[in-house]
Amino acid sequence: MDIVARATVIFVVIFVVLRVIGRRELGNLEPFDLILLVVMGDLVQQGVTQSDYSVTGAIIAILTISVLTVFVSYLGFRFRRLRPLLEGEPIILLADGRPIERNMRRERITLDDLAAEARLQNLESLDDVRLAVLEASGQISIIPR
Repeated sequence: MDIVARATVIFVVIFVVLRVIGRRELGNLEPFDLILLVVMGDLVQQGVTQSDYSVTGAIIAILTISVLTVFVSYLGFRFRRLRPLLEGEPIILLADGRPIERNMRRERITLDDLAAEARLQNLESLDDVRLAVLEASGQISIIPR
């Protein structure tokens, strides 16, 4: 039961950390970030199982985190009011060619980032963009004029 309690605490900590980091950063992982995630995974494993290297301990930890993941997903599906907290909401970054500075600053996205996304969708400038939305997945959706 000790492993279940530690796995639950670690799950909550990881969930909160990922929400604080922001979706844009998770959408564009650099090689260093990927290595950092692997190292974090190893540290999590050590924190959850401590010195328990048994197969049973690993299975209990994996099942606990899996059940919690499904539970959080179910909560988001079942209770609409929890979705923004659990999954995030789309954020409008640009409307009618004008940036919404407050949203861009909060998500740490620059005009250069938006211009690059527009170019990837064959738009020459941000003036050609009717709406740019940062989706909950971390992707930027561009709706042309």
